[in-house]
Amino acid sequence: MRPRHGRPTRFRVAAGGRKWHEARMFKRRFLPVGFAALLGSPALARNARGQGSFEAFLDGVRTEARRAGVKPATLNRALNGLRPNERVLELDRRQAEFTQTWPQYRDARLSPARIEAGRRAYADNRTLLEGIQSRYRVSARVVVAIWGLETNYGGFTGNFNVIEALATLAWEGRRAAFFRGELMAALRILDAGNVSFERMRGSHAGAMGHPQFMPTSFERLAVDFDGDGRRDIWDSRADALGSIANYLARSGWREGEVWGFEVLLPSGFDTGIADHRQMRAMAEWSRMGVTRASGGGLPGSPGEWAIVIPGLSRGDDQAFMVGVNFMAIRRYNPSNFYATAVGLLSDRVA
Repeated sequence: MRPRHGRPTRFRVAAGGRKWHEARMFKRRFLPVGFAALLGSPALARNARGQGSFEAFLDGVRTEARRAGVKPATLNRALNGLRPNERVLELDRRQAEFTQTWPQYRDARLSPARIEAGRRAYADNRTLLEGIQSRYRVSARVVVAIWGLETNYGGFTGNFNVIEALATLAWEGRRAAFFRGELMAALRILDAGNVSFERMRGSHAGAMGHPQFMPTSFERLAVDFDGDGRRDIWDSRADALGSIANYLARSGWREGEVWGFEVLLPSGFDTGIADHRQMRAMAEWSRMGVTRASGGGLPGSPGEWAIVIPGLSRGDDQAFMVGVNFMAIRRYNPSNFYATAVGLLSDRVA
């Protein structure tokens, strides 16, 4: 049954918003068959997908990396003594099953504490952010919002050994080929000297630094904004925020345009056309009876726009008009929940 429209959706933010990582607490699960034995004898065990031992897997990684030009000293430092990480696999499986409603997701990420921290972060880094915005022609507010959602403005960037996490997922995980490519990129990053072995830490899935870039994204899009000869998204705020802006610029960000805004849909609106891929002129949406939630008709903005209802599948009817800059945010993380939350937070941090 389609949700009813025509009445404004009241926007509420939870009064005591929890930190982003606190919302990811789950019950422990059983280990894959043979995993306990694996930890005791990795050279003999096979993984849950029936592939060879972890030691054999690492031998293959060494061979491939050497052929790609990674120095033997780097490989020895990164791979010697490596073992699969049980916690990485546990979190990988739980993430696949994790679901929230749109109001739960929204309110957790737009808590008063996160908004206030974003305002402080923007004010404390205003000069830097203005320079980044000038160079990349990307909204500094959106850069700050992504920073806030990814790592709580650098407050928590992950504490997993990136090589260990990626090797675990490449050997046993559900997306082995993807993570093997990320592992090879991480080895190249170490070999180039962009970060020390000790500092190369991140999420359980290998996302790194303040922007939570995967290694291949780092190779393509990280920048040396402070000009010290290294692309350091771990400890250089300039490089980290500049890299976020570069990512958005390369994803089609259009200077001077808003990401979107909340709208009210008329009674009987066909929610089947509420899809980020179904873009129309603003005038066409206006003829259908779509209005701004803040009051009045739609603006006469050029270009094409789409309607998204992030919580549609769960019965929530809060709707947004979104444009090309929303699509650029989605390229950072292909989720309407994420892109909408970034947009809403960006509206509040400055």
